[in-house]
Amino acid sequence: MKLSSFNSLLVFSAALAALIGLPVMSVLTNVFSGGTGATWQHLLATVLPEYVGNTLWLCLGVGLGVIVVGVTTAWLTTMHDFPGRRIFQWALVLPLAVPAYVLAYVYTDFLQFAGPLQSGLRETFGWSRADYWFPDVRSLGGAVIMFIFVFYPYVYLLARTAFIERASGMLEAARTLGIGPWRSFFRVSLPLARPAVVAGAALALMETLADYGTVSYFGVQTFTTGIYRAWFSLGDRIAAAQLAASLLGFVIVLLLIEQLSRGRAKFHNTTGRNRPQIGHMLKGGAAALAVAACAIPLCIGFVLPAGLLLRLALSEGDSRFGEHFLALAGNSFVLAGLTALIAVALAVLLAYGARVSKGPVASSLNRLVSLGYAVPGSVIAVGVLIPVTRLDNWLAAQWEAAFGSNPGLLLTGGIAALIYAYLVRFLAVALQSVTSSLARVTPSMDEVARSLGASQGETLSRVHLPILRGSLFTAGLLVFVDVMKELPATLVMRPFNFDTLATQAYTLASDERLAEASTASLAIVAVGLLPLILLSRQIAQRR
Repeated sequence: MKLSSFNSLLVFSAALAALIGLPVMSVLTNVFSGGTGATWQHLLATVLPEYVGNTLWLCLGVGLGVIVVGVTTAWLTTMHDFPGRRIFQWALVLPLAVPAYVLAYVYTDFLQFAGPLQSGLRETFGWSRADYWFPDVRSLGGAVIMFIFVFYPYVYLLARTAFIERASGMLEAARTLGIGPWRSFFRVSLPLARPAVVAGAALALMETLADYGTVSYFGVQTFTTGIYRAWFSLGDRIAAAQLAASLLGFVIVLLLIEQLSRGRAKFHNTTGRNRPQIGHMLKGGAAALAVAACAIPLCIGFVLPAGLLLRLALSEGDSRFGEHFLALAGNSFVLAGLTALIAVALAVLLAYGARVSKGPVASSLNRLVSLGYAVPGSVIAVGVLIPVTRLDNWLAAQWEAAFGSNPGLLLTGGIAALIYAYLVRFLAVALQSVTSSLARVTPSMDEVARSLGASQGETLSRVHLPILRGSLFTAGLLVFVDVMKELPATLVMRPFNFDTLATQAYTLASDERLAEASTASLAIVAVGLLPLILLSRQIAQRR
């Protein structure tokens, strides 16, 4: 019985790993395909150098920016006490609720020539257009700033956890040696937190590479926009797949850098004194600087855009708010709900299979499944469409041969292929949450259940699932919100005349109907707040 259960779970894990890895393999198999030479000649002569340059500048600017903002805020809220610290320590994660493309829409409306800021300046000082210069937010620099203030919480969360868990005894020893607070930060705390900082920056960069809405709306040509253009404007799926493979190469390089950074050095904690002592209360100018350093990213990344979205939605908003908006919300909730349920169910089976097998094979398969989260949605969309379209055409031919009628595209004509793409992208989110929670369940519970005659399936359903109920809800909620915000894969793979809140916001914003786009954007932000409220409460309780 044990061998049969082990084999069935292992076979299931292997089959699922192959299914999840199929889109990536589909993209990679097109790297050496001939394709259409005219398309590549056109790309090389016109936009490919711009794709490479803009992508590299984005990575450099965003990487440095999220490290500076994330580490600074994490250090201040962890190691110092100043007015508002208890609020900042959980509120600084709230920008994760705002998708980068929504932030781009909001600030374009706020900062454009006819927007409230420039209009107010002209009215206040009596300026005309020729009397002043104002930076253009719809630029490469504007995109870098948008990404920094949306993605810095990745570095903030991991760096703050590292600062909390690292030994305070090391800092005390540094101070007894005459090392001041600034030198101890650069020579002790920051080196100890370096793996966490690099991991957070790598996550932020992968999200930057995966973005389509912001760079497309700002007119910044990157590999992601190139994939979309090659597929839909030029009609060359081979060139789109080859561009997707190039983008995947960027992601692999980032993962290797993060892996090498953690593997070259050892960062051990040698004392049980793991709770850092809060430094002396900052007063006067130091306290004001600390408050400003925490308030600025929070206001730019969440408070101001949320307020502007609410103002736009209430004052103007989408004129088709009623039935049409409910249909869009219904489509988004159906896609997100189905994906979340399937992802949690698959994650439970994968995590439990690795637990009962107690071998490297199942764990390795789970790590392979988790790689999908590092692949941009545009790459996954291309990788899914190529094999699934072939399967769709084959199924239609077989159906017509058997029944004499053509059923059309069964998979890509509906939401099945789109949900498959979501699972490839976000199954890792659910798997990580379930695996970490299952690891906290003592193995003695399994042994007691088996001694009472319970099978592995009964042990899972009657022992583990009740214990994991809260974690399963959290995992499903995280996947739900990620699907609600996903734009590139949805734009490429949604069925005809099937829109979601994300695609509606993008379409309206692309048509310069920013006020109307605020309604759908605000709904996305509101849904994104749900898991962050739970996460913020956990952060506040860590101290």
